[in-house]
Amino acid sequence: MNLTGINSKMLVNAPKFYEVAKRIVEITEDCIIVAHNSSFDYRILKTEFKRLGFPFKRKTLCTVELSQELIPDMESYSLGKLTRALGIPMSDRHRANGDAMATVTLFKMLLNKDLDKIIVKEAIKIEKKSNIASNLRTIIDDLPSDTGVYYIHNDEGEIIYIGKSNNIRKRITQHFTGTNSKSRKIQRLVSTVTYDKTGSELAALLKESAQIKVNKPIFNRALRRTIFTHALYSSTDKNGYINLYIDKSNKDEQPITTFNNRASGKHFMFKAVDTYNLCQKLTDLYATKTSCFKYDVKECLGACVNEEPADAYNKRVQSLIEKYSYENKDMLIIDKGRDVHEKSVFLIENGIFKGMGFFNLNHQINNRAILKSIIIPMENNRDTQHIIQSYMRRNKRLKIVELTKE
Repeated sequence: MNLTGINSKMLVNAPKFYEVAKRIVEITEDCIIVAHNSSFDYRILKTEFKRLGFPFKRKTLCTVELSQELIPDMESYSLGKLTRALGIPMSDRHRANGDAMATVTLFKMLLNKDLDKIIVKEAIKIEKKSNIASNLRTIIDDLPSDTGVYYIHNDEGEIIYIGKSNNIRKRITQHFTGTNSKSRKIQRLVSTVTYDKTGSELAALLKESAQIKVNKPIFNRALRRTIFTHALYSSTDKNGYINLYIDKSNKDEQPITTFNNRASGKHFMFKAVDTYNLCQKLTDLYATKTSCFKYDVKECLGACVNEEPADAYNKRVQSLIEKYSYENKDMLIIDKGRDVHEKSVFLIENGIFKGMGFFNLNHQINNRAILKSIIIPMENNRDTQHIIQSYMRRNKRLKIVELTKE
């Protein structure tokens, strides 16, 4: 819905695949399927025909790959951004007709640019046979398409790689079809794959981080001590205003929240300035000795030039800190469970992450004694804090339950 704007009501009268399958066969007979990211669309078609018991084989041509070859150095090769950059008109984005017409126009442009006849000579691809070995295919067939953590083992049972995914089967398939050095080594060494379904992506992220630290698999990039580089800090200036700034993560200082990189932190701060009506100068976004830009356009209340009282300004800053830091807080984070009847719960006491668990009934988390029996203890460290805070920032509808002090 968020990506395409298509909702369930719009699909009520849409035809089922079996109702249009015959027509698809007819219009693609002796044709080459041209699509933007054709491997994805073709895979969907093959899957649906397979469910009907019908073998579907066609030649394909991908306008993403052709664009990368014939129009190099574009900022993005997504259909929307690429057509916009090339001045190709597009209407009804994410609708069959609009996307198809834009792809037709793009393909015509590529044909004109193809002076060396790359399209005719090389880019038309006959469907490749599966390059997954039979033993790897057997492993994939036993995997779920669920969110969780997966463990790749060698024939000695040792874990050689740990990962998390919102679709375990799809991610393992990518490992088994990848052509980079790590993928090929995994394909040679893998004997079996085990997994833990979590339902919640937050649970998967925390479990993945913890398991990598414990097992230290040879193919995990766990050499970095932390998974973030920058953090948000605060200080109070001589005029009594709380200043916020993004800086490199410092293990000796307690951050408000952390970020994967400086760019991510700056992006957060620009949005926070608008949300909380903060001063650009006091958030380290506008270097000046006088007023900030927002003050000049009458969007800042004047903290930068001491016009707004410090206590009034600081109250808004504290609201931001309160929202994005769980220091000294007792709270629960409630997220998806492993099935529709279950929820995951993450316990934070006095600002310290205690662990996670799963529950079915609300009384299980309303009673502290029962809650603690459900929780599986996990280590509280800088990585878990970063994972939790980042997840809370990205998931606005996450349920937070504040606990009363014992």
